[in-house]
Amino acid sequence: MPVARYVVRGRVQGVGFRWFVLRQAEQLGIHGWAKNLDDGSVEVVADGTGEQLGKLETALRRGPSMARVEGVEKTDFSHQMDIPKTFDVS
Repeated sequence: MPVARYVVRGRVQGVGFRWFVLRQAEQLGIHGWAKNLDDGSVEVVADGTGEQLGKLETALRRGPSMARVEGVEKTDFSHQMDIPKTFDVS
């Protein structure tokens, strides 16, 4: 399955964004993680089908109600990464 890395910028820390991503990932059956970065953005690494990742990206661009997403950068990984069998938040 494809692995993608997203960096979500805007008001995305302190607004429940990672927990929003966790819920979306669990609903979609995606594995990976979401974590806050030092620059105020949130990194999401996800492993799923192209359809699952497309739905996740749509959700990331929307975000939870308290967030203000200004941009989402996506990078596809062609190599295998050590992705957890669940979705983790750190």
